[in-house]
Amino acid sequence: MTPGARVAATIELLDEIVSRPERPADGVANAYFRTRRFIGGGDRRAVSERVWAILRRWGQLRWWLQRTGHPDNSARAPNIARAIVSAELLLVDGLAFADVAAMFDGGRYRPPPLDEAEFRALRQMEGHSLAHPEQPDWVRLNVQEWVAPHLKEAYGEAWGREIAALDAAPPVDLRVNRLKATPAEARAALQREGVETEPMRYAANGLRLKRRLSIVAGQAFQDGLIEIQDEGSQLVAALVDGRPGMQVMDYCAGAGGKTLAIAAGMNNKGRVVAMDVLETRLDRSAQRLRRAGAHNVERRAIDGDNRKWLKRQGGAFDRVLVDAPCTGTGTWRRNPDGRWTLRPEDLAELVPKQAAILDAAQRLVKVGGGLVYATCSVLPAENERQIEAFLERHPDFAVVPVADVWRDAMGSEAPGEIAAGPYLRLSPLRHGTDGFFAAMLVRRAAAAAAAGPEEGAEASPGDSVPAVRDEASADADQGMRL
Repeated sequence: MTPGARVAATIELLDEIVSRPERPADGVANAYFRTRRFIGGGDRRAVSERVWAILRRWGQLRWWLQRTGHPDNSARAPNIARAIVSAELLLVDGLAFADVAAMFDGGRYRPPPLDEAEFRALRQMEGHSLAHPEQPDWVRLNVQEWVAPHLKEAYGEAWGREIAALDAAPPVDLRVNRLKATPAEARAALQREGVETEPMRYAANGLRLKRRLSIVAGQAFQDGLIEIQDEGSQLVAALVDGRPGMQVMDYCAGAGGKTLAIAAGMNNKGRVVAMDVLETRLDRSAQRLRRAGAHNVERRAIDGDNRKWLKRQGGAFDRVLVDAPCTGTGTWRRNPDGRWTLRPEDLAELVPKQAAILDAAQRLVKVGGGLVYATCSVLPAENERQIEAFLERHPDFAVVPVADVWRDAMGSEAPGEIAAGPYLRLSPLRHGTDGFFAAMLVRRAAAAAAAGPEEGAEASPGDSVPAVRDEASADADQGMRL
């Protein structure tokens, strides 16, 4: 493709993403390229990288459109994608206006010519860079204004550096499936395919690609030796500390990433129950489970048929993981569209939903058992504040400091940058992972363990859990104790 044709494809894809905010950008991009097989691999990569880079700096680019009076400076303007791309060529690529205008000449496969209003606005950007001293902090950091106070609460004076770290494209992280290989064996298998990796900083079974590339068609992936999983997600699963013989519930399992990690840690001994409100997600996990060779996982959808069954499971589980639905603010480096699609009402709806899920899940935890609450959010309203409110409602639970759980689960002392504070709080800046939060709780008394979730309880991505318990479960009740 010519440079002008790549620009036209970038505008076209960006326009589809902007016009369909209800769909994740990566899903829109995949559909876009599936219907355009004529776009080669190199061009596809170049277009995708530019679109993702634009989404990361959307706020600053919009600021320039507004500053220069561009006719399409509104987020809902019909030609907002065209305006943003043309601004990016000037402000980020540093092209001269004449070179940009040459790409927008209406030639074959190139964008239509600039009109007079576009001409005037873009001329004002020539010679400038993206940053400008008049940009407010929230513009400079490419977040919505309403989110900024929540981020400041999370990080204090360091919030600017923390959010800036979310701008970088994430590495490709892999988890070695210990049911089929050791890290050394998996690394050697990948090397034979020409894929170079390095051990992770924290996750014992983690490998990180030295350069970004696709590994899903390779033999190591197809044989189930590895799974793609961010190091932060691997650590959350590891801190569940599921051990052979235990009964473990993954209450909001989704497509099963953490389920797979937990099952591997249990060496297929004991029982893992994966649940989700969307049966289609659980269906997608079935193939992953088969590939991984995980045989101790039972999948159950949360529906009317399973409610009564779940109600009988009070106090039956050694571990319950609640990987709660959240704003996803910790994943902005890989999902930059989330910066702009998140609404205040989303947060307002999620906080009570998370509380309801926790209230339902806690009934499943046995005395001395662990409840792990996790999000891929960095907002305190979904994290620390959520746990504080839960402990007020359920005084029979107590927080187990992350350093103590790390020692039990990992067999080593927690690194200082992780051990600080009672919770696991991960960020790209300090840990090189996505932004994750996890709280490890232990049930100290039997106050609520006997009762199952109330009939008709809403927002309970875990309204179904197997009642059968292995005899080995009694001997597997280790860790998570005070």
